[in-house]
Amino acid sequence: MRKIAPVLRRVMMKDANDEQHDLEYWLSRPVKERAAAVTYIISQSLTKGQRMDKTKLVKKRMYE
Repeated sequence: MRKIAPVLRRVMMKDANDEQHDLEYWLSRPVKERAAAVTYIISQSLTKGQRMDKTKLVKKRMYE
């Protein structure tokens, strides 16, 4: 039988350094997973039928 154990980390907010931990975690994930997570987060803020605004994207061509 499997049990779920809670994980607790108590630190002062000023000492948590969560930004660094978050960055290290996301850099360890594959690019495809990171892109999927960003797309999911953005989709949560859109209303039904609304599309993501891509006017701010800059497309760069890769030269070989």
